[in-house]
Amino acid sequence: MGVALTRSAQWTAAGHGAKTLEVTPLNEAIVKEIIMFVESFIYKYPQEANYVFVEPLEWKTNLDPSAFGSGYAVREIRLNPGTVKNDIELLKQFSGKGKQTVLESIEYTSDYEFSNGCRAPPWRQIKGEICYVLVKPHDAETLCVTCSKEGVFLNGGKTDDEGQINYERKGEIYKDLVTLLKEKSAIFSENMSKQEIKFSEQPQKDQPNEAPKEEVAITHKASVTSRKSTQEKNRINLGRSQLTKRLEPSLNWRTSVSSKESRNTLRDTQVEKHGGKLEKSRSSVSPGRAQLIRKSVEKIEEIISDSSSESEEDEEQPDHRQEANADLPSEYWQIQKLVKYLKGGNQTATVIALCSMKDFNLAQETCQLAIRDVGGLEVLINLLETDEVKCKIGSLKILKEISHNPQIRRNIVDLGGLPVMVNILDSPHKSLKCLAAETIANVAKFRRARRVVRRHGGITKLVALLDCGKHSGEPAQSSLYETRDVEVARCGALALWSCSKSYANKEAIRKAGGIPLLARLLKTSHENMLIPVVGTLQECASEENYRAAIKAERIIENLVKNLNSENEQLQEHCAMAIYQCAEDEETRDLVRLHGGLKPLASLLNNTDNKERLAAVTGAIWKCSISKENVTKFREYKAIETLVGLLTDQPEEVLVNVVGALGECCQEHENRVIIRRCGGIQPLVNLLVGINQALLVNVTKAVGACAVEPESMMIIDRLDGVRLLWSLLKNPHPDVKASAAWALCPCIQNAKDAGEMVRSFVGGLELVVNLLKSDNKEVLASVCAVITNIAKDQENLAVITDHGVVPLLSKLANTNNDKLRRHLAETISRCCMWGRNRVAFGEHKAVAPLVRYLKSNDTNVHRATAQALYQLSEDADNCVTMHENGAVKTSFSKYQPMVCVITKPCEHGSRAIGNYIENIRHPGDKSKSFADHNKTVT
Repeated sequence: MGVALTRSAQWTAAGHGAKTLEVTPLNEAIVKEIIMFVESFIYKYPQEANYVFVEPLEWKTNLDPSAFGSGYAVREIRLNPGTVKNDIELLKQFSGKGKQTVLESIEYTSDYEFSNGCRAPPWRQIKGEICYVLVKPHDAETLCVTCSKEGVFLNGGKTDDEGQINYERKGEIYKDLVTLLKEKSAIFSENMSKQEIKFSEQPQKDQPNEAPKEEVAITHKASVTSRKSTQEKNRINLGRSQLTKRLEPSLNWRTSVSSKESRNTLRDTQVEKHGGKLEKSRSSVSPGRAQLIRKSVEKIEEIISDSSSESEEDEEQPDHRQEANADLPSEYWQIQKLVKYLKGGNQTATVIALCSMKDFNLAQETCQLAIRDVGGLEVLINLLETDEVKCKIGSLKILKEISHNPQIRRNIVDLGGLPVMVNILDSPHKSLKCLAAETIANVAKFRRARRVVRRHGGITKLVALLDCGKHSGEPAQSSLYETRDVEVARCGALALWSCSKSYANKEAIRKAGGIPLLARLLKTSHENMLIPVVGTLQECASEENYRAAIKAERIIENLVKNLNSENEQLQEHCAMAIYQCAEDEETRDLVRLHGGLKPLASLLNNTDNKERLAAVTGAIWKCSISKENVTKFREYKAIETLVGLLTDQPEEVLVNVVGALGECCQEHENRVIIRRCGGIQPLVNLLVGINQALLVNVTKAVGACAVEPESMMIIDRLDGVRLLWSLLKNPHPDVKASAAWALCPCIQNAKDAGEMVRSFVGGLELVVNLLKSDNKEVLASVCAVITNIAKDQENLAVITDHGVVPLLSKLANTNNDKLRRHLAETISRCCMWGRNRVAFGEHKAVAPLVRYLKSNDTNVHRATAQALYQLSEDADNCVTMHENGAVKTSFSKYQPMVCVITKPCEHGSRAIGNYIENIRHPGDKSKSFADHNKTVT
């Protein structure tokens, strides 16, 4: 009993002299209970009271608490996280398929374990709950069980709408999991009795600093009714306090799987895409369990994104909850004392405590955690719901500072702080609005928080803060009122910047009329205002609707203007916004017309700030898609500078640099500049990387350079063609396709292309097998490669042996014009070997080709004409063409062919002419075709 009381009491921390009892309500309750027991004991049992115990009295008993009659009040402390986990792990060993197993399965609803051993969410831990398990007996439906400090019981299971756990208890409480299952399953009880010896022999590990599995405190029933009720009340309070003390809620998830699996679980179990929800579980997680996992997973920071920008989300940070006996600085204890004043003081004392707390360095993590560990967050959030403005301001100032801590902001969301702050946005007090918006900006760094803001109407209220009345051309000395209006708008923009990382919030901002207000604020001269405004526009510009609105509001002009600012952060966000918007041709032209290309080129020379350099190179990349912009960059010597950035730069910069060079390489003058500046070798060196986006861009750049024979010689000497060929094995379709497109000019411009291709062991077979891909871009690019490979007769023979004809024939029924064009060119080239013409007919490739003539793409017509000409050398193929309406008896029915002939294409016209010549002279063909032609005519 002494050990139990020692653990239950609250002591001062080590490092401050001998440990002593703190003055707390819990300790007062314990002392009062001891005094009442001792006082009554002396008079009730005088003889026993005179006995002196030299040592604690210990004994072992097999008695069950139920053995004590009604004359005793029995209090049990049965379960803790260690014993529950041990029981579940043992049951898992005896579960599975088969008649001898005790259960079919038993699984936690969450794979994540807190630092205190619990798996229940923090707001359930304070109720004594440890974890939740799904148990499937052999003879019953799946049971959803709550394991708590008080015992084990069935809960309400999962809800129908969202699959969350209904925590309400259904039925009685059992002392442990085995007892409950014996009651619910006859097969479990029977099989368990067979396994009992093995089960009991499993090693029981002692859990340090935790209660033993069973402690029975027995107190004889008091004779005085009033004293009995008082003792029982204190006993209940003591038990609850022990529960809170021992099972202190923690947000430090300790995963039982690898970090990679953990991230995959988070990514698969909860994805909110474009305002909707998609839930997917890992293959090892049952569907029912996946739904139950969702509630617990929501309590940590999600790293799955609504949009591309959310992929930059922080990983879950480790919890830094201080241990009770840690050697902590004096500030920790001083802040905890101030929190106690906040809890119990009047209005004046509360304001004084808030002011005193603000004097501490709240940017220091120890001070932040001191507020949280003693329950200060709950108090600060409660103060926001009072009518006292001073208390609200003081509370928000503290919350604003400490919410930079990732753990603190999650706690704020868990405690329901965000809806309260959203309501404050309607306050007439501008200081309160500013503080609430700034705190929301800090807290809304993860998806769940952003969703809470939106669902409580926060986006509309934040957009309303942007309307500060004045905009461009403010007077040099504005009034205090106007200054506060500007500050309110700045704080609103700051919060919107944090919230705009999700697609649903971007749409909400647009629908609330945020774009015109942001455009107006962009004309201000306040740099601290411009940064969050441009930051919000940068995030939103990833959506096409926003890019159209940005053009309509003439925002590009102001973005270009602010590129000349001295503020590096503002330059970065303006460049990033241009990068997002420059997907559109009109926007690229606007950047050039407003003089934005020159400042972008000049910013390339400042390489110390890597974040800004990545944004600038990204803007240059997208602007380089327009040839007019490339000409300007060449005038500004930007291409030479970009070549110099191909080494010793982070991947974020390299992706953009290589992308820009890939666009510039489309012109002969720029290819010469890159070669003369020594850019070929660093480009080839980047082919060995693993970054998907970088590989896509570098293959495009190398392929563009290979058009020049001089550059091709360098690429070949550096083994660049082999590196490109090896990328055809890359698992990413975009990389495969880009590598295949790059190989086409390499094969065309190599001196001995046929021999070079044959020198790659297994290379031809690899290319042919890529025709089995499901990706249209991969198929089109591989067809283009095969067209170039097949120019060498020996290589054509090899790929024919690898089965290229049936694979190409299977692709003929496609509606994709890009694939149609390159497929037709490949078929035309492959017809020039052996009996491939006949084989294409046998594999039903002719009829689909005839339908290609109905395409609106001239390039498809030309390629199809070449293919039909080659195929028409076989009489049976001509029959098939007739049957599919390619040629009719009257001249007017040659319309598809006539259309092709009248196109300005010498090779296509000649091919169609030769094709018609084959059709009109059946005497040169087989008898079967001649008979068929006579029948048609």
